[in-house]
Amino acid sequence: MSEITYHPVAKTDDIDDEEVIAVFINDKEITLFNLEGEFFATDGICTHENIGLADGFVDDGKIECPLHSACFDIRTGKALQAPATVDLKTYPVRIEGDQILVGVEEA
Repeated sequence: MSEITYHPVAKTDDIDDEEVIAVFINDKEITLFNLEGEFFATDGICTHENIGLADGFVDDGKIECPLHSACFDIRTGKALQAPATVDLKTYPVRIEGDQILVGVEEA
């Protein structure tokens, strides 16, 4: 059984509403989103092509990949639009003071 460890990745004022940034935990790229003051984290690489999602376009709770316009639900990671058919992994997020922490499974 693996345990979730929370890692500080950014401060709440580092990321504006409807903004996306890339963060790294143990060399793993994770994309961090701010949707109306609520923070979400997904895998940082599109499941269709090896491209970072932090350069994508955020609109109405979705992230659009900058390469081929695949879309994913930010809250659930669900692939919403071709060419992506594989969902993104999501990660738990919690806020402590002004610090954003993302949880990843540790072996």
